[in-house]
Amino acid sequence: MDELEKARITINKVDKKMAELFEKRMKAAKTVGLYKKERGIPVLDKAREDALITANLSNIQNEELKPYYLEFLKATMNVSKRLQHDMIDGVNIAYSGIEGAFAYMAAEHIFPDGNHCAYPSFVEAYRAVEKGECSYAVLPIENSYAGEVGQVLDLLYSGSLFVNGVYDLPIIQNLLVKKGTRMEDIKTVISHPQALSQCADYIRKHNFKEIQSNNTAIAARQVAESDDYTIAAIASESTAKLYDLEVLDYAINESNTNTTRFAVFANSRNDKMNYKDNVFILIFTVNNTAGSLAKAIDVIGECGFNMRVLRSRPDKSQAWNYYFYAELEGDSRSEKGKKMLEKLKEHCAMLKLVGNYNAALTMENIQE
Repeated sequence: MDELEKARITINKVDKKMAELFEKRMKAAKTVGLYKKERGIPVLDKAREDALITANLSNIQNEELKPYYLEFLKATMNVSKRLQHDMIDGVNIAYSGIEGAFAYMAAEHIFPDGNHCAYPSFVEAYRAVEKGECSYAVLPIENSYAGEVGQVLDLLYSGSLFVNGVYDLPIIQNLLVKKGTRMEDIKTVISHPQALSQCADYIRKHNFKEIQSNNTAIAARQVAESDDYTIAAIASESTAKLYDLEVLDYAINESNTNTTRFAVFANSRNDKMNYKDNVFILIFTVNNTAGSLAKAIDVIGECGFNMRVLRSRPDKSQAWNYYFYAELEGDSRSEKGKKMLEKLKEHCAMLKLVGNYNAALTMENIQE
């Protein structure tokens, strides 16, 4: 038997073994995909991929082969991701608004393979997941300029869903008009209250009247369907294209760092996150005794957790009572996390762990 035949026999044996390992790997990838599907977690986790590539490349001793193995690794990962994308294809994603709204744009970025289902309000989008009509809801929780979206935080307080992801979407507001409209024609602007707030200086400068709309895309559609050339909408550039409107003025929001944080809500909590870059979310009320809030905050600090967000909101079920929304860096499943949660119960009348997310996973790197 010559060397060529020996090499071919070796290749055949290796290929057979690789086929068995491929099936085993894809079975594991499917399990990962099911976990992500149940919890509304995007397929791509670039930080995880980069770590795997680095670790696996170190297993190759022959430096000459490393570039080829890197190509092999990436191809294998792409096949696994394609399987997971196929599993998520057809899943219903709820959002508030209509096509072209910023929530729609966020849902498209996070779940490009899903069916994006429009609901007229935050509440209805949230309830759609609770009722099983949709697997996830993508809803805004905070804008860097206008602040928290209180109605969504209230749903987190009173509802049953969990947050399994939080993603930043840069918001650029524009003045949209029917084609042929001049600036001097405009008397009134229509948009979502937060968009109006984000553009308050611009609106005052031009002495425009304001009309509130349920969201920016609905405002754009209203302008497109109207014969009134004295009205304009404040919305995204992509919305202008969608409704055949003209952008009369670009980037009219006051802050050039205007960003909205969108959360992914699901029926199951993500409890398999790595410690690194993990953030968990607590909702709590404190005992009606002097110093309870201060003591609760002290517990968090004493247990070594950095609190990156703390907000109070009125409890709609009881006048003059408040609940607190907090985001903490770290792992709630660790020993110190469990200890902290137990100690918090001494000062909290109600305490809920309502979700966690990977702070390193952004709108950009889930699309790379």
